[in-house]
Amino acid sequence: MHLQISADLVREVLFRILKFIDASNKPRCAKLGLKFFMWAGDQKAYKHTSNAYNLTLKIFAKCDEIKAMWRLLDEMTQSGLPTTALTFNILISTCAEAGMARKLVERFMKSKTFNYRPFKHSFNAILHSLITVDQYRLIEWVYQKMLVDGHSPDILTYNVLMCAKYRLGKLDQFHRLLDEMSKNGFAPDLHTYNILLHVLGKGDKPLAALKLLNYMNDANCTPSVLHFTTLIDGLSRAGNLDACQFFFDEMLKRGCEPDVVCYTVMISGYVVAGELEKAQTMFDEMTNRGQLPNVFTYNSMIRGLCLAGKYDKACCMLKEVENKGCTPTSSVYRAVIAKLRSAGKDSEADEIITRMEERGFHPQLASRFRAYRRC
Repeated sequence: MHLQISADLVREVLFRILKFIDASNKPRCAKLGLKFFMWAGDQKAYKHTSNAYNLTLKIFAKCDEIKAMWRLLDEMTQSGLPTTALTFNILISTCAEAGMARKLVERFMKSKTFNYRPFKHSFNAILHSLITVDQYRLIEWVYQKMLVDGHSPDILTYNVLMCAKYRLGKLDQFHRLLDEMSKNGFAPDLHTYNILLHVLGKGDKPLAALKLLNYMNDANCTPSVLHFTTLIDGLSRAGNLDACQFFFDEMLKRGCEPDVVCYTVMISGYVVAGELEKAQTMFDEMTNRGQLPNVFTYNSMIRGLCLAGKYDKACCMLKEVENKGCTPTSSVYRAVIAKLRSAGKDSEADEIITRMEERGFHPQLASRFRAYRRC
């Protein structure tokens, strides 16, 4: 029986390889992905699409195969296929970690085949991806190159640049950009307001934040759960839990329903402050309102229970998470195991380590936990 190769089949196989990758099989998956990609490309009546290249690049990125990524990018360009904003986004995460972000940016800025749509121009596509990998200084450099090239900023450019300036601690430049944006006729959008609420929250300025929320309503830009969550997260990091509760209640008054992320931010804030009872109350309210906890919610609650010395409850919740198909982070396992060891509960700690191994955690990580002994 002759197998009919198609773009859909190639996409499905590459996607399954991508999903199969874990810490223990990266080299094997990279080789498998490359072999299948090359085999498919040799078949008659089939030609690789940009999507097939992007999926294979994702496989290489996830497997930390940087040289293979660059070779495939060269091949993609030589084949005449356009590189897209998605292509750049896939590459930048791995290149940033390897210290090659600027080299990649320069290549895409010079590229004649870079299909940057839906962005206004290639610079915006690049800036949008750079903000996701925290390349704030590189954002400043790209922005200057953009101006030299004759492009003017739009609202997306301003939002990315303001975020970068804030992260770099350049608050004077942040405010100058905000003023410049207004003078150039750009009204704040939902993303701009979100940045401003983040800044006000982390700066512990609840009154100014309330005024901004009211202004948003007056400007027909109704605050969403994302805006309230961003503000609450900032205030939580500033240690103002009373203001967090105020804005959580304010959100409900305005008919805005908190989601799992918002509840998790509230719960995490209470856990960090050592107020486990309030965290538990928020957790119970969350489930009663039909919001299902995610792995981050459980992580926070388990940490809180450990800090409060409630090891049995922490272990029960850990098992509950596992039974629901969630996988707690290794740091949560580490916290529970360390607390159990310090309390002399070695058998319970060993049981959790065994479950870690069964859930596919890297053997070396589990063995380090197993080697840990109470001092």
